[in-house]
Amino acid sequence: MVNKVSQPGIREAMPLLCNNEGVWEGWYRYYDAKTGELTDQHRSRLFCRLVGEPGHEEYHQTNHYFWDDGSVEVRDFPAWYEDGRIRWDNELIKGWAAAMQPDDYNRSTCLNWTRHNEPGIYLYEMIQVNEDFTKRARTWQWFRDGECYQRTLIDERLVTRDWRTFEDTGAPNN
Repeated sequence: MVNKVSQPGIREAMPLLCNNEGVWEGWYRYYDAKTGELTDQHRSRLFCRLVGEPGHEEYHQTNHYFWDDGSVEVRDFPAWYEDGRIRWDNELIKGWAAAMQPDDYNRSTCLNWTRHNEPGIYLYEMIQVNEDFTKRARTWQWFRDGECYQRTLIDERLVTRDWRTFEDTGAPNN
């Protein structure tokens, strides 16, 4: 999708999101909301990038998940900028991301999405970054029919800002 003429480009409008550009590695840990029991965990490598012509870039994220049993999953999330948010609508999810307001330190982002194949489920995500944008903590709150049933905690570190030349395809060593 192309930005509307009257809108600023994504770099100008969403500097916090753009500061996340690069390769991130970490852990996803899923917990049952009622019992607190760990239900799943896996390593991750995320490629967060801006693609396209300068001034008309779009956000594109590709997530690689690695389980200890050798299973691997890759999910692709192309997005576009519109009305102060980036937006997704692909075969898996429909949603948006925006900087939290107010945030005096400009380190917090909020996301919301639904999954197309899971009616009645929606999710909110909070992302906090450290002062130099090298570490992130993310929290997902999963709701089914109005009740929180699961939480995901994600801890990540920036590996490199240069996603174009990153070539490691193996599981992260974190």
